Amino acid sequence: MTLTTYFDAVDAAEAEAAGAAGVAIDNTGLAVLQTLRGYGVDTVFGIPGTHNLEFYRHLSRLGIHAVTSRHEQGAGYAADGWAQRTGLPGVVITTSGPGLLNALSAAGTAYCESRPLIILSPGVALGAEFADVGTLHETKDATAASGAIVEWSRRVATAAEAVQAVHDAFAMFRTGRPRPVHIEVPLDVLEGAADVPAADREPRPHPGFTLADDALIAQAAQILAGASRPAIIAGGGSTRAAASLTALAERLGAPVVTTLNGKGVVPESHPLAVGAELRLEAARDVVNGCDALLIVGAKIGEAELWGGVIQPDAPVIRIDILASQGHKNVASDLVLVGHAQAVVPQLLQAVGAGSTPAWADLDAVRLACAEEAAEFNALTALAARAIAATLPRDAVVAGDSSQITYLGMASAVRQDEPHAFLYTPAYATLGYGLPAAIGAAVAESSRGAAARPVVCVVGDGALMFAVQEFATAVEQRLDLMVVCYDNGGYAEIQQNELDRGIPAIGVQLAQPDWAALADAFGARGWRVRSADELDGVVSRAARAGGVNLVHVPSHLFEPHI
Repeated sequence: MTLTTYFDAVDAAEAEAAGAAGVAIDNTGLAVLQTLRGYGVDTVFGIPGTHNLEFYRHLSRLGIHAVTSRHEQGAGYAADGWAQRTGLPGVVITTSGPGLLNALSAAGTAYCESRPLIILSPGVALGAEFADVGTLHETKDATAASGAIVEWSRRVATAAEAVQAVHDAFAMFRTGRPRPVHIEVPLDVLEGAADVPAADREPRPHPGFTLADDALIAQAAQILAGASRPAIIAGGGSTRAAASLTALAERLGAPVVTTLNGKGVVPESHPLAVGAELRLEAARDVVNGCDALLIVGAKIGEAELWGGVIQPDAPVIRIDILASQGHKNVASDLVLVGHAQAVVPQLLQAVGAGSTPAWADLDAVRLACAEEAAEFNALTALAARAIAATLPRDAVVAGDSSQITYLGMASAVRQDEPHAFLYTPAYATLGYGLPAAIGAAVAESSRGAAARPVVCVVGDGALMFAVQEFATAVEQRLDLMVVCYDNGGYAEIQQNELDRGIPAIGVQLAQPDWAALADAFGARGWRVRSADELDGVVSRAARAGGVNLVHVPSHLFEPHI
């Protein structure tokens, strides 16, 4: 039997079984997934359930790889990590009710951090809305619940509406601010015949990038070219303009400070790169001391500033895809509305030869940033520098809202491309790091020889939020290293309690034998027993391949402070 004959037989058997169950083989599930596949999506994340099987039926036939997480929240975070490494929207398939609601924390993260995500879920049949009769996974109003969190949530009534919703999602990702969407497909629609022509399932042409007004570009170029101390803040909205933004910084001689979502948009090894250090006064002094400030794709929220302000006594020029962001948190003198990947090249061409900057050597600024970062928590900063020094220079590094990430690795790790530091600086969730690293590793595994190593560095409290996803990583046969920095629980919250005169309540946590736990999942656990052992243990773990966990107790670094 040839392979073609085999698949024909499988298709025939599936069609017969589907017909016996009253399910159309060319159903809405197929139409939706064909549309997604046309846009390049070849991986989905989620958990199969009773109601979503007509999505799962078609995955293998379409060449779509299904990654089964051990919790839908992990599926959402893994989809986010995959999306950041591929440039495509992450896709999550949940079942109805609890499966969808479990994924909404990840949806909230994607909304807050402006990340593209599509959540597909089944729903009660048409006409059964609000019946309150005790059906399986019954939920009062799943679409409304999701709609309160995502950019938009739609309950479709036909296959054509479902396909259109996918097209609309990609149009929004391409032309607007990328944020999550939810598409709810009623069970009878999901299983029913899809009267959608093949041509309607094909991807729509890219509409092209929006350019800024030429007159405003000329004004902005004149201001920047005439400045003696220009500066740039680059956010997550600038990452598709990395090469042209770097060229513009060089043309102007302008130092670049990024948000954490913009980290690496200008290579952090570049002489003009200050780093993702907006929370540090030394970096803000550069920005506030400039005589012309360009902000590209950044809302500059308080979560990034840690109490500081951006308020230069200088003209402020803003580039953003949305006019509504033009004065967000920082008043602007000139707003260039358009896609950064189109507008920055416009500005680069208009600037001409640029200016002769008066900035002193920025090495002193970077050193001041490092010293200031260490002042927040000397132990964590020391450990982060030690861990970062052991990692491959090209490693993709994931973390979450644990001290080792935001007090340490954010400064210690230097990245030379965007979306290589996976983090959620604004939503600041625990449990993101491991599944995001899994999604990134899935994406990297498809690159063959060009794959970059993926490392997750998180605290013990954060890791426990997603520890079940070790099973996912092992099952997917990934090469992934997790460094667990163990400070005994929720150390920052304990300090917050003490600062308020509250005794340490609920923050000193029982710890598993982390290395043994990794072994139990089928990964490999490693124990670091002294700070001097760290490099050797991490190196051996990296050479071992597969999924590895390196347990690093924080107290090992205390003698070295």
